Order: sequence, then structure tokens, then C-alpha cells
Amino acid sequence: MIVAFGDSLTYGYGDKTKEGYIGRLQSKLSRANPDKNYEIKNYGVYGYKSSDVLKQMLKPKVAQDIKEADLFIVYIGTNDLLKSNGGDLYPLHHEKLVESKDVYEDKLNGILETLETANNDAPILLLGLYNPYPDGDKIEKYIDHWNQSIQNTAEQDENITYISTNELFKGKNKKQYFSDSLHPNGKGYELIAEKILK
Repeated sequence: MIVAFGDSLTYGYGDKTKEGYIGRLQSKLSRANPDKNYEIKNYGVYGYKSSDVLKQMLKPKVAQDIKEADLFIVYIGTNDLLKSNGGDLYPLHHEKLVESKDVYEDKLNGILETLETANNDAPILLLGLYNPYPDGDKIEKYIDHWNQSIQNTAEQDENITYISTNELFKGKNKKQYFSDSLHPNGKGYELIAEKILK
């Protein structure tokens, strides 16, 4: 059983088929290994920040699934970044973004510790953030900064694998891969699922 945590991106918001990257990943795994039964519990919730995921993990049903999981996927941080900047990325508020990154790091460490304390056998796939405005250079610096922090966290623990997503949308036509200014469409989620599978 795979247990996934995150926000609207893990939930799959913006995908007309309602699959998101989780549903697509499940289909790909099942096709590649037809004799195995892949169960993915998707705990992604629209609007969640890292602090919300931490609270969510205390619910008895979620805590039970954490104990029984074979693998975790954690994809959280986009709302931490957006909400700390006032809900969007124009204009950028440097002090707020720097300050909120420290809070986010603390919460992210809490999430990972919670998973490993409850179940230290299951590896964790930790996804990095992407820049929803691939031509926004100023935003890119902050995304890179946050991703560096996520990657550093992963590299300190052999049980955690960092998966970058930011390069997936570089040079791509935004209308073809996004359903709105932030969320991918089916084609965009397909790219994320492929990257996780690799």
C-alpha cells in the first residue's frame, strides 16, 4: 500500500479524468506489474499547507494507514509558499517568503519524523515544487531556494528520495499542460507520474 500526502496537486485538482498524478501512477504500476495489486491511499486535500498535513496525521484512520504503508509520497509546500506571499506570486514579498521557508522546513521535518517514527520500513518519496510561471525568473529563485531545502532534507536520510518536478514544465506551452494558473491538467499530471515512476 502506498500512502500519499499533499495539497490539491496530490488530490489531482485540474485533471478532467480526476486521476491526477496518483491515479496515473497507480495505472502505470498495475500495467507494468499485472500480477500485483497496487493500492494507493490519497490523502491530498485542496488548500493544505504542511501544518495541515501534520494535523491530518493524528487522525486515527490516517495513523493506521501510516503504520501499514509500504511506501510514502509527500508533495507539500506550494500553499506554504503561495499563502505566505499573500495568496499569489505577484508581487513577491522577500521577507515573508524567507521567513515562511523556515517555518515550512520545521513542519516538513515534523511530517517526515512522524512517518518514520510510526513506520521506519517504508521509504519516502519527497517531491520538490515547480514554478507555475516558467517564464517568471524572480519566482524561480524562490522555488530553487525552497527546493534546495527540500533536497537537503532528503539527502540527510537514506530512507528519503528527492524527486524534482521543476524541470518538467520548462519550455512547455503553459496552456497545453495547465488547467489554470497553478494546477496541471491531465497532460501535466502525466509528466509528474512518469517522473515518480522512473
